[in-house]
Amino acid sequence: MDERGTGGGEEKFVLLKCILSIVNNVVINASCNLIFSFCFTPRHQRISPLLRHSDYLQVYHLILKYTMSSKRPFEEIHQDQAHSLPVASQVATATPSIEIGGSQEKIFKKLKRPNGTEEPSEFEKELVDMTQAAQGAGADEDQSWSRPSLPADFDPNKEDVSFQQLDGEEYNENDATYARFFGITQEGYSVLCNVTGFIHYFYSPVPKGFVKDQHLMQFTSYLKANYDGVVDVQIQMKESIWGYNNNIKTPFFKIYVNNNRNITRLRGAFEKAEIRFEDLFPIQQSVTYDNINYLLRLMIDCNITGMSWITLPRTKYKLRSSKISTCQIECSIDYKDLIAHQSEKEWLKMAPLRILSFDIECAGRKGIFPEAEHDPVIQIANVVSKLGDSKPFVRNVFTVNTCASIIGSQIYEHEKEEDMLFHWKEFVNEVDPDVIIGYNTANFDIPYLLDRARALKVHKFPYFGRLKGVKQEIKDAVFSSRAYGTRENKVVNIDGRMQLDLLQFIQREYKLRSYTLNSVSAHFLGEQKEDVQHSIITDLQNGNKETRRRLAVYCLKDAYLPLRLLDKLMCLVNYTEMARVTGVPFSYLLSRGQQIKVVSQLFRKCLQEDIVIPNMKSEGSSEEYEGATVIEPERGYYDVPIATLDFSSLYPSIMMAHNLCYTTLLNKNSIRAFGLTEADYTKTPNGDYFVHPDKKKGILPTILNELLTARKKAKTDLKNEKDPFKKDVLNGRQLALKISANSVYGFTGATIGKLPCLAISSSVTAFGREMIEKTKNEVQEYYSKKNGHPYDAKVIYGDTDSVMVKFGYQDLDTCMKLGEEAANYVSTKFQNPIKLEFEKVYFPYLLINKKRYAGLYWTRPDKFDKMDTKGIETVRRDNCRLVQNVITKVLEFILEERNVDKAQRFVKQTIADLLQNRVDLSQLVITKAYSKHDYSAKQAHVELAERMRKRDPGSAPTLGDRVAYVIIKTGGDKNYEKSEDPLYVLENSLPIDVKYYLEQQMTKPLERIFIPILGESKTKELLAGAHTRTIKMSAPKTGGLMRFAKKSEVCVNCKTPLKSGNHGALCHNCIDEGKGPGLYTSALSQMNYLENKFSRLWTECQRCQGSLHQEVLCSNKDCPIFYMRKKVQKDVHQQALELVKWNETNW
Repeated sequence: MDERGTGGGEEKFVLLKCILSIVNNVVINASCNLIFSFCFTPRHQRISPLLRHSDYLQVYHLILKYTMSSKRPFEEIHQDQAHSLPVASQVATATPSIEIGGSQEKIFKKLKRPNGTEEPSEFEKELVDMTQAAQGAGADEDQSWSRPSLPADFDPNKEDVSFQQLDGEEYNENDATYARFFGITQEGYSVLCNVTGFIHYFYSPVPKGFVKDQHLMQFTSYLKANYDGVVDVQIQMKESIWGYNNNIKTPFFKIYVNNNRNITRLRGAFEKAEIRFEDLFPIQQSVTYDNINYLLRLMIDCNITGMSWITLPRTKYKLRSSKISTCQIECSIDYKDLIAHQSEKEWLKMAPLRILSFDIECAGRKGIFPEAEHDPVIQIANVVSKLGDSKPFVRNVFTVNTCASIIGSQIYEHEKEEDMLFHWKEFVNEVDPDVIIGYNTANFDIPYLLDRARALKVHKFPYFGRLKGVKQEIKDAVFSSRAYGTRENKVVNIDGRMQLDLLQFIQREYKLRSYTLNSVSAHFLGEQKEDVQHSIITDLQNGNKETRRRLAVYCLKDAYLPLRLLDKLMCLVNYTEMARVTGVPFSYLLSRGQQIKVVSQLFRKCLQEDIVIPNMKSEGSSEEYEGATVIEPERGYYDVPIATLDFSSLYPSIMMAHNLCYTTLLNKNSIRAFGLTEADYTKTPNGDYFVHPDKKKGILPTILNELLTARKKAKTDLKNEKDPFKKDVLNGRQLALKISANSVYGFTGATIGKLPCLAISSSVTAFGREMIEKTKNEVQEYYSKKNGHPYDAKVIYGDTDSVMVKFGYQDLDTCMKLGEEAANYVSTKFQNPIKLEFEKVYFPYLLINKKRYAGLYWTRPDKFDKMDTKGIETVRRDNCRLVQNVITKVLEFILEERNVDKAQRFVKQTIADLLQNRVDLSQLVITKAYSKHDYSAKQAHVELAERMRKRDPGSAPTLGDRVAYVIIKTGGDKNYEKSEDPLYVLENSLPIDVKYYLEQQMTKPLERIFIPILGESKTKELLAGAHTRTIKMSAPKTGGLMRFAKKSEVCVNCKTPLKSGNHGALCHNCIDEGKGPGLYTSALSQMNYLENKFSRLWTECQRCQGSLHQEVLCSNKDCPIFYMRKKVQKDVHQQALELVKWNETNW
């Protein structure tokens, strides 16, 4: 029935009767909120679409009139809605940004809409705070775009240039390869430094019979004649990293080649035995050495690390007369003249980097995810800040069409999309950011802008890097590693500007249930954001300047949140320190895996020691080795303190203690050849041999010792440092040092890698197994009754680098002292630097299985620190939220309250709620990583992704995403056939398979907790008792048999079919029995309850979006409230239809 129809009178009459029956102010409040929201909601989105707009307004004003006569004024009851009646339509005109000055009250008064009723949103108030903080701090003029100007009297003959290099790249010019570094000085000037004179090289062993004086000159001529780009050939004495050789050096060719293409070709000729010179070279394949790219080779040889500081001495560098970049200082210097500073003391500082965070909005078509060929970019929001500043100094939005002003931000309106894109490109070049960040900018925003500009033929758009005339282009890349899985990415070159996509950073560094900006913000920042579906964005754009303003505020917040995440997670600082510690360029940290970091450190140390590294073929190996020891756990619930003893940096310590390295590795032949005795080497538990450090100190132990020593120093400096920003830098440094030390072991064990050596990795784990077993024996032997102790200590569990000890004492203080004493005692049984440390006590402690336990974590006897869990569903991402919440609550009852009975009652009630369809859908959502298209067996999330792709290709999950789904009740038996999108389930009232959630999700986790406490029989009763006998589920509205069903009217009480023509709520028998008033009151009460619930959810969503006077458009699928709101909206609609029936009932 359309808006002009007359079918809504009955419902209006019933609603009026409902309102007049209300006496509770809280319900009045809820009804006002509900009706108000309906008045200004599009008809297709209303809870009860039968009512006309005018009907709702009449109801709203009736409530207003009624409450005016009550004891409590309406404005007090619901003040946040009192000022929110709809404003008159306004003519869209261009509006300048509002100046920020004076008190907040005056500022907000300026911002009010023409009718003087609309208040600024919470986010706008935050923008005011940002602006006033920036002005109050004496910062540069707010909203100023340009960098500080280079002094006119700058003279390269009088002034050194010191800059923090941000990004390096190699390039070819005149058939030669060079490197250039982009950077920023302490004053904020941009620098492009071209490094000249460095020629790439590699090593190859000199064959037997080759005499330097006799052959070298002719051999050099041979190479130059037959292979392009050969510059020079030298013979140098080097050691190979592979195997102990009694410090004997052998001759190697050092072959200089002018560019990357030629060096690759010549290296291949040596390795494929294609070199033919006087029959001296072998005919079988050989190995070359030191195979790394030009940029990394230059950085290693010049001792430059990623993000470090470089000084160009006066008179040594030359300014370029014809600049190829937009940098303020563009110069060239010979590589021998530049000075690379170690990242310590004053050179630990950070330059004032300019950081641009941006977000785009696209106007997509209904039901189709935006495509650059068809769908326009309508807004681009930008926030720019300086590293170390608390607030951004630029906040603006570029829009197509008009847009009402946003406090504290500038609006740039454009009639045409082409003009906006060109203006944004000019803005980027003028603000000149050093770092470009955002959320999913690498795979969506930047590629979309480039594709859209190409579709519109804005040919000048893709030039916002720092190199003039270099076009930004999109390349597809697939990143795959054992640590991070497989991800499909797009790569865009923006020369001179670092890119940091916060989505990629968080996916690499954190394991979360969901990686949407909403979910990540809730997890790290403790707040949600409005999530407007792409189809609604078009409606807002096609509205007026007020709706476009709402979209602009939404877009601006999406640009600001990545900046807050960057600051909260210390992404830039931590990655900077990782680049400095490992020596790799910053860009490698996101585009490359873990191995390149170890390779860089290894090459640097080998350069100092005259050692060369063979170019090993990464073909992988089927050979495996035994991993770490896990002592069989003595499962159970321990109501006594359990002390935990941990080895500090176990694997690095083992490698240092036993001198495990490529350079110290022996075999039986080399032992005999070098005349070594058993006093000269160590035989590892798995039968490998390594010389002692007095014969040769290994490269890897040396690197590890330097890393761990530097970490101790960083931690000491951290304790003494007072400056907050420097403390953050030092903390990032000590974390980077720790991660780097721990990754060295993994590098040796990676069979598909640069330099795998299973003799090292298997020896490390073998020593680790011995040490765990020895620790267990020493503790149990020493702390025993036969040694005068009142109890026999028992190691109840051990895992990789720690053991859990039950000393038998009941008090925490005694157990902590014994733990400290035991750690010191056992440490004396091992070689330095191996050290056992006491860290914590668990009390009580629930040991479920290997790598599965929970307990209260104590580091001091007066108060526990936290509830700690491992391998339990509180931290696992492949379970639904219901399991996580139930397990967390159960553990709180058992561990914190020591109340097992309460935990049992809670579990029974939760199971009953689940089976009777009383659990919110958001609690049943499961998420899994979509990491590859093909699995050996069909997976629920993969099959759903394919179905979603058929329904809407644009919004379907892609590789690397986490797919959210629920399991529904269908005719199929396989779980992969029953997975479905939660919103689709809600919209179509599909029934949930509650037995799946009970049997497949909840039963096993609960059994693991309760069996050690209650035993099997009582646990079985807990999970399958009387509370599991009643099952309810919703009936689907479409599909299946419902396609053929004909619905008939039934009595709401006894369910008797009603006679033809009776459209009321009751049958004649129930009316005659006088059941009408009671049932009607119950129906009204249920309506009031649902209205109140919807009102509270609606208001919560309004608060989240930052405005209590705007319609809720959010469709955040990561938010539990979203599903609750959608569900109660349907429930209110159904209840309203039932109330309509009562108008037809004569009782």
